[in-house]
Amino acid sequence: MLARKPSTTGWIDLVWLLFLLGLGFLPPIDEIHKWFILAAIAAFQLLEGRLIAWLPSRGPAYSVLIKILLSTLLLYHTGEISINSPYYPIYYLPLITAAIYCGTAATLFWTALTSLAYCSLLYTVDWQNFELTEEGAYALAMRILFFFLAAILVNRFAVENRRQVRRYQELSETLEETNRRLQRAEAEARRSERLAALGQLSAGLAHEIRNPLGVIKGSAEMLAQKLRDSQPLASELAGYISSEVNRLNALVARFLDFARPQNLDLRPQRVSAIVDRALESVRAQAPNARVDVERRYTPGLPDILADEQLCESAFANLILNAYQAMENQPEGQDAALRISITPENSNGTPGVAVTIEDQGPGVPPEIREQIFNPFFTSKKDGVGLGLAIVAKIVDGHRGWIRLEKGGERGARFHVFLPAAPKPEQSATAPAGVASNRA
Repeated sequence: MLARKPSTTGWIDLVWLLFLLGLGFLPPIDEIHKWFILAAIAAFQLLEGRLIAWLPSRGPAYSVLIKILLSTLLLYHTGEISINSPYYPIYYLPLITAAIYCGTAATLFWTALTSLAYCSLLYTVDWQNFELTEEGAYALAMRILFFFLAAILVNRFAVENRRQVRRYQELSETLEETNRRLQRAEAEARRSERLAALGQLSAGLAHEIRNPLGVIKGSAEMLAQKLRDSQPLASELAGYISSEVNRLNALVARFLDFARPQNLDLRPQRVSAIVDRALESVRAQAPNARVDVERRYTPGLPDILADEQLCESAFANLILNAYQAMENQPEGQDAALRISITPENSNGTPGVAVTIEDQGPGVPPEIREQIFNPFFTSKKDGVGLGLAIVAKIVDGHRGWIRLEKGGERGARFHVFLPAAPKPEQSATAPAGVASNRA
């Protein structure tokens, strides 16, 4: 059954009120019970939408039952012989309600129940003074048949309308999904253009900067050696120059990593093994981190066609970001890193999805769309190339990476990498979920 949303009083409700008011001024006008029953029908008609919205599964049944009861009471009070009351068409109200909200079988059931309620008025007849003639029996049968005819006709149109509504909803959902994919494709195209332009600029700058840095470092080291005994302070300052040059050289190296064209050595690889090596690499960098790692790897995963070293670097960057996000957690607050690897299809392409979720402070909504842009960072000592390089590596593998909405706190990165092509599709064991804690 479909639930109708509650709405404010509209013009159709005013038409209902005028219709019922007109019935009130038809004979018998002085019948006070008739006025009360018509008022009850009017009030219920106005509140019907809210009842069905409140009880979407049982509301239509209650509505039909109440209308059958009110219609039967109206006929009981509007005729010397209730079955002969000219108000019998009021039974079309519960019939139409059932036809609109119910399926065909339920509509037939409610129509039969309405017909029984109408026939029950025969029990109020004083059979000592009246008799059911053949003509009266024909008229009663014809009215009941018209009850069924009207109910089926309305139900047919209602069912077809519901079918069209579902079809339009499915079409709307398809269009929304297509629009989202188009927006993602446009965003990725713009990001690729920015990466290409910035890559060329970074390569040129890094090359020009690296040469004078080498001269400065060599000069500083020579000064430090010559002035070590005669001028200790000057030697110390020369050492500072050398160490800062090393830091700048590391920064230039990252620029080159970002700008250099990738020569991928693509081979079939187990993504779980790559992720585990990246996790061990980050643990070696942060041995004192209080992070509880939970790994959920689906068995029977397909291999991916990947450059092992670059993929390990990309996952290590994501895991290191998660560690750094949770390093300042308050005492007693969980610092859990969840890594999930599952099979996934993206636009018909089979592959593997790697989800890395932390419980840090998360990413503010206003910068979520910018975190993969080069040189954008929220860290005080960051350069803004880490996630840009990760995105470039994933793009080079014909995959994608997204920042998804996680739980109440934290960030969740979703990486998709296509599966390695196989000459023959072999049957795999049913997928389960293996969970272990490290």
